[in-house]
Amino acid sequence: MKGILLVNLGSPKSPTPEDVKPYLDEFLMDKRVIDMPYLLRAFLVKGIILNTRPKKSAEAYQKVWLPEGSPLIVISQRQQKKLQQKIDLPIALAMRYGEPSIKTGLQELKDKGVTEVFMIPLYPQFAMATTETIEVLAEELRKKHFANMTITSMPAFYNKQEYIDALAASIQAHLDENEWDHVLFSYHGVPERHIYKSDTTKSHCKIDGSCCNTPSVAHQHCYRHQCLETTKQVVEKLNIPEGKYTNTFQSRLGPDKWLQPPTDKTVNQLAENGIKHLAVVTPAFVADCLETLEEIGMEAHDEFLHHGGTSFKTIPCLNDNDAFIDALATWITTWEQTK
Repeated sequence: MKGILLVNLGSPKSPTPEDVKPYLDEFLMDKRVIDMPYLLRAFLVKGIILNTRPKKSAEAYQKVWLPEGSPLIVISQRQQKKLQQKIDLPIALAMRYGEPSIKTGLQELKDKGVTEVFMIPLYPQFAMATTETIEVLAEELRKKHFANMTITSMPAFYNKQEYIDALAASIQAHLDENEWDHVLFSYHGVPERHIYKSDTTKSHCKIDGSCCNTPSVAHQHCYRHQCLETTKQVVEKLNIPEGKYTNTFQSRLGPDKWLQPPTDKTVNQLAENGIKHLAVVTPAFVADCLETLEEIGMEAHDEFLHHGGTSFKTIPCLNDNDAFIDALATWITTWEQTK
């Protein structure tokens, strides 16, 4: 019997320091998130970050928390429910960190008789800190607890036509021509070393402005290329002219060199350079969460106005948008028919 496992990042149980701390511990101690030797990672996370960050993060979560719970969890549940109405297969929802866990999701499917799982990491672009860590953990759990299961993982869908069409239509629906001077495509940031580590050729990726545009098998696992390609296809579809949009990367952590340019500094620079009406889309996420609602919708919004901007529009993620749900259903049906 076949079944579907949707997997997203996760969330603390509540917006309190007491619940944020174990969530951050699990998240930041993942060696594919902070890819340092264990002792150094433990010193940084347990010795420094967990003694300072939980209170600040809890305050940020409190600003966006919904009556039903975490925005990411609530929206993911809505996606699952709408998809279930279109697909006649068991669908479980899981999070890489926190609950419901991937083990819980797999157990739910097993209890329903599922032996063939189509796992969909809900990240359009591949990254070792997102898609890869989900796939690695799922395989470890399968070997240890679900030996009779097979798990097929959905590849990154950053350039799939159904996704591009859904994303472009969603942006257009929220974007009045008279409301914006510039569109900012803000992707979640990763350290540059993650790009090099994910390069299967060990030679193609140079982050030099040309490698992402030069065809290579390395692009299958290159987060930067996939982000830029998503933007490229969307702006072509929406006829956004060159010079009217910018790609940036948000959510830096620590002193390491991260993908450039940074969202926060770019937002300020655009305002200072005379951009008055800015629209921001966050295509690395398919569900609104802390990074989109608070970091962009509140922090970046306030900074843009503070530096001279007039209006700042945050375009929602795809969330339970019908076109995106239809895209998921199409990919599942294709998998089901080829098995």
